[in-house]
Amino acid sequence: MGELKLMKGNEVIAEAAIRCGADGYFGYPITPQSEIMETLMLRQPWDETGMVVVQAESEVASINMVYGGAACGKRVMTSSSSPGLSLMLEGVTYLAGAELPCVLVNVVRGGPGLGTIQPSQADYNQATKGGGHGDYQIIVLAPASVQEMNDFVELGFDLAFKYRIPSLILTDGVIGQMMEKVIVSDQKPRWTDEQIQEIAGDWATSGKTKDRDRNISTSLNLDSEVQEQLNHKLQAKYRKIEENETRFEEIQTEDAEYLFVAYGSSARICQKSIQILRDKGIKVGLLRPITVWPYPTKRIAELAKQVKGMLAVEMSAGQMVIDVKLAVNGLIPVEHFGRYGGVIHSPNEVADAMEQKIIGGK
Repeated sequence: MGELKLMKGNEVIAEAAIRCGADGYFGYPITPQSEIMETLMLRQPWDETGMVVVQAESEVASINMVYGGAACGKRVMTSSSSPGLSLMLEGVTYLAGAELPCVLVNVVRGGPGLGTIQPSQADYNQATKGGGHGDYQIIVLAPASVQEMNDFVELGFDLAFKYRIPSLILTDGVIGQMMEKVIVSDQKPRWTDEQIQEIAGDWATSGKTKDRDRNISTSLNLDSEVQEQLNHKLQAKYRKIEENETRFEEIQTEDAEYLFVAYGSSARICQKSIQILRDKGIKVGLLRPITVWPYPTKRIAELAKQVKGMLAVEMSAGQMVIDVKLAVNGLIPVEHFGRYGGVIHSPNEVADAMEQKIIGGK
């Protein structure tokens, strides 16, 4: 059992990275996620565990450092916020194409462009639809609490190495900046070279010896037929992830006649909106995607047979709502409610939107 602490969401990302045995962090400061790197620098894990922490000269440099570490079978990560993540996308698609595991963190802020430093969820499409070039996916975890910020670092590494795929923790300035009680994980040792050879020896670039051939890590292939076969392999892997790793939470769905669908901080707001509406005698529940890729399409489709309408709530102009509509497939009304540009919606606004757009709009 780990220690109970009061910590900010960004701080616990750093703490969790150290405690789960990460080998390296390479990043660049940008609000509202700079505390991740600042905490790592203050903690100085290189003295405690040997973990490397580097402030790179740019986001482009940091993601390519991640590529280098991941290619060696090391547990490496980076973090940024919206425009910084945009700069990393070429490197992310290289990582996906080379099938290299790593953990990425996006503490989302309002956009487009440089936008604001306030919270947003407008990077959903970038994260879940492949924001870089090519046919690729990454696993996307959406925490709704500081505790999940802690838990999803190790989970992100576990899934990344299980499937040789980048994992992204998609959070926002609300969760990143808020403080809550959290049980931080116990310290785990970093992998030894022998463990890396056992876990990743068939692909990691750990060097040529008399006992093993060298591995070459690249996302470049000039033979289109061979590249097509890689794409077939990747698509099969993505279908396996969809089958085995879809995660979600249901709140008061057993008797629900109407349903909120929301992730991250919006899902927390919806919990209060449920209470407001149930006090009026309106039976409302919540489906919270924990993985926004893979998306809980099947479960939402099942709930569409139970409820009369769904409201997708997100801090954007409407991105996740497209996935809700695809899952429902026209069976019941689906509407969107959102604030954007860094504005956070209130529980009363969300409850009113349910009454006006879904219940009153029948």
